[in-house]
Amino acid sequence: MNFDQLFQDFTNLKVVVFGDVMLDTYWWGNVERISPEAPVPVVALKNKELRIGGAGNVALNSVALGAETFIISAIGNDDDGKQLTQLFDQYNINTDFLIESSKRITTNKIRIICRNQQMMRLDAEITKDVDADIETKLLNSLKSCFENNHPDILIFEDYNKGILTENIISKVIDLCKEYKVITAVDPKRKNFFAYKGVDIFKPNLKEVVEGLNLLLDEVNIDSLKIIHKALQSELQHQISFITLSEKGVFFQSSDEHKLIPTHIRNIADVSGAGDTVIATASLIYAATKNMRLAAEIANIAGGLVCEEVGTAAINKQKLLDECKLLLK
Repeated sequence: MNFDQLFQDFTNLKVVVFGDVMLDTYWWGNVERISPEAPVPVVALKNKELRIGGAGNVALNSVALGAETFIISAIGNDDDGKQLTQLFDQYNINTDFLIESSKRITTNKIRIICRNQQMMRLDAEITKDVDADIETKLLNSLKSCFENNHPDILIFEDYNKGILTENIISKVIDLCKEYKVITAVDPKRKNFFAYKGVDIFKPNLKEVVEGLNLLLDEVNIDSLKIIHKALQSELQHQISFITLSEKGVFFQSSDEHKLIPTHIRNIADVSGAGDTVIATASLIYAATKNMRLAAEIANIAGGLVCEEVGTAAINKQKLLDECKLLLK
């Protein structure tokens, strides 16, 4: 495999990320005493950092790998929404099809961190499904994006925040089939079985066990093949791609399956790793139609970002170097 050429080919891809975007706020500080007002630590704040989260982090990873990337979602008409849009623009994520609505607030997850450990998280959000008006606007935005930009792949990124309703999911899949756009899904429990007929379905092991209501005694190739068969009977999708935490990843298509173990890493933080995995796998598959290669490289990418604290996009050069080292 010519990895240099493959990674160069990412610049020819166009990717749509459709789902729940959010702002990740990090407050960094030190704890030296307990409050006299209540038995809680007093955090002396030193630094505040804003990052792109949720579906936006998938888009950030896609851009980091070199693909032209469009974000489609609904945010609030608020300061958090303005800050998030500015971050998208800063990282060259196209916001032409982002919807702003006074009926929503922009999801903001505030993490208070001391000595690289989370002390607390504060969530500001609305999680109920968007109404019919916003649904229509989102679908019109997507159709406009398809007609004007002709993307190669659409990634559903579901965080159960109300953007991906059953109606939207069904109609977006139909549009993707009409415009011949590959579909990949990072699902959550609420609409787990709504993604019928997609190309790549990527749950983690916990999500798929809960979704199928299984009792799993052991994670091995045989049990994972059974999971794929059960998923396919529900979804009629093409490829199962299941992340297994420290055990690696598993994929199965119509003619191939493999359990790929993890590579040894110094794990600092697993948050955002799934975003990196779905973005990387989607780009590799869109460029090559080779799911084994997509799973191998996505597995490496997920491990690399776990070495960073907080959500972080993949480093393209570091991933390229690791691929050359590990996938000879």
